[in-house]
Parts: sequence; structure tokens; C-alpha cells
Amino acid sequence: IQQVFKQLFYMVNAVTLNNLLLRKDVCSWSTGMQLRFNISQLEEWLRGKNLQQSGAAQTLEPLIQAAQLLQLKKKTSEDAEAICSLCTSLTTQQIVKILNLYTPVNEFEERVTVAFIRNIQAHLQERNDPPQLLIDFKYMFPVLFPFNPSSITMDSIHLPAALNLEFLIKV
Repeated sequence: IQQVFKQLFYMVNAVTLNNLLLRKDVCSWSTGMQLRFNISQLEEWLRGKNLQQSGAAQTLEPLIQAAQLLQLKKKTSEDAEAICSLCTSLTTQQIVKILNLYTPVNEFEERVTVAFIRNIQAHLQERNDPPQLLIDFKYMFPVLFPFNPSSITMDSIHLPAALNLEFLIKV
């Protein structure tokens, strides 16, 4: 069950983050607030179902960071440093794309300046990120089956002759 929910939450993360990276109309402060609220509801649900050890919440980390990126101030060099230290699960390309797509919803917000984006790129240039922008939502985690040893010893097993397993020898 834990593995199923980890995979499911990974897919939610991948599809949502990919939509965020491809749609200018959803890159705003209010979307960041809405995403963070919805993610907290999912995390609360995991705790309520005692699934916090499943790793499902950790698969949402890039989406959490993207939501926080949408909510942070984006003006000064200190803001750039805060963004770089916060967004460790996002690639440089993803951070820059979100900043480029950021769209103010009201007159109190401002567009992200090109100088600020260049400042971010300068801070992150030493990172060795993969070149891909989108997350592979078809990725599948390996399924692990726990080993439960049997309490029955091998010398107590009787093999019926009808199975034609005479080549097996008890040692």
C-alpha cells in the first residue's frame, strides 16, 4: 500500500509541476498559495492514514518548492540567495522557467526582472543539473516485496510422488 501511494503521489507531483512549467496562466502568487494548501491537505491525509513512512510526501518536494518559489519575493540579491538555497529539488532550468512564466495577478505584484533571473542563473551555474525541463511522469518506482521467512523447516516437508520430483534429494 505504501509503495502504491508513493507512486501515486509521484505522478501527482510530475503532472502538476509539468503543467506549472508549461502554462503561463498558472504561474502566480495565488496559485502558489493554492498549491501549498492542497499539498498540506495531502500531507495531512498521509498522516491520518499512517502512511508518512511511505516516501509519498517526499515525492512532492519539487512541487512544494515550486509553490514556495511562486510565493517568495523576487527583487533583491538576498531574495535570489534565498531562492537558490530553498529550491534544491528543482533544476536550474525549472527555476528559471517558472520565474520567466511568473505572471502578476494584481497591481501589487511585479513581473520578475531579467536582471533578477540572471542573478539566479549566476548563483546556480555551479550546479550539475540534468538538462531536462519536464519530469517523466511515466517513471515507475521498483516494487519491493518483503522477505518473510517461513517457520516450517525444509526437512519437515513431504513431497508427494505425484509431483514427479524424484530428482530432488534431501540432504
